[in-house]
Amino acid sequence: MNEVITIGVDIAKSVFQVHAVDAAGEPVIRRQLRRRQVLPFFKKLPPCLIGIEACATSHYWAREIAKFGHEVRLMPPRYVKPYVKRNKNDAADAEAICEAVTRPNMRFVPIKTPEQQSVLMLHRTRQLFVRQRTSLINAIRAHMAEFGIVAGIGRNGVEVLLKRIAEGKDDRLPAPALECLMALAMQLDLVKRQILEADRRVLAWHRSSETSKRLEAIPGVGPLIASALVASIPDPSVFRSGRDLSAWIGLVPKQHSTGGKERLGGISKAGNRYLRTLLVIGALSVIKRAKQLGYTHHPWLVSLLGRRSVKIAAVALANKIARIAWAMMARNEKFEPSRLSPT
Repeated sequence: MNEVITIGVDIAKSVFQVHAVDAAGEPVIRRQLRRRQVLPFFKKLPPCLIGIEACATSHYWAREIAKFGHEVRLMPPRYVKPYVKRNKNDAADAEAICEAVTRPNMRFVPIKTPEQQSVLMLHRTRQLFVRQRTSLINAIRAHMAEFGIVAGIGRNGVEVLLKRIAEGKDDRLPAPALECLMALAMQLDLVKRQILEADRRVLAWHRSSETSKRLEAIPGVGPLIASALVASIPDPSVFRSGRDLSAWIGLVPKQHSTGGKERLGGISKAGNRYLRTLLVIGALSVIKRAKQLGYTHHPWLVSLLGRRSVKIAAVALANKIARIAWAMMARNEKFEPSRLSPT
């Protein structure tokens, strides 16, 4: 059998497809592996180039396979898809991965460490709790409205009304409905405490990271955004510039240009949705604060708001914040207020 040079691996929960080629590009191995067979299979092979799509569990498998001396590269699935021939199946996917990983212009995803994955898991857990809190508040508000009880605006309005009902100051709710409402209120209180605990753990990690603490100096960036940026971008050097990072996050206009005519639409939304959401929320907080201070420190923002709506300005500011964050991480620099000046 010819020596294996490159391998494409299509990972899954239980069944893994392997496609290996030699130096001439001829297929050498095409086979399925059960989960328990994966690591012993790669342990027997001489060091080679291995390509994997950056999807669920890919970082774990990349770390484990790399321990055997292999060069493991992760690729975004959308960049691998053009190499799939005809119908989609596991064998075709593995072959496409094997071909895509050898392309000189292919973009790769840095392999995350267990610590970085743990921080991102903390962020996702907190995000889940926030969604649950919103769902519970909406349920409580809707159920009370069925009995003519309308809560005030925001979370505080619901909590004030729940407190009044628990004290027996409102007798419009029948006993069975009151019991259900109290059960929802107990669940809401539990979720609120879990969110506070998640915030405490995020803040503790943020304080232990020098890079995260430096990013906090950027207007609109707090411990939550700073820690998410550091954990999501283990190697800033994979981006050639801050514009590449903002494009990866999905904060740049979508292009549909042809024949020399530039056509730009809304933002692409093709990248990291969680980071994009956090950055836009942070930008909105900067705009709100700037309105309170009279825009004295943000002339660029004043000019932009004079031409565009608040939401468009927030996206543009989020783009600028992402570019500043990349420069600080890639060059190990501190924040300079002049970076928010017109460029």
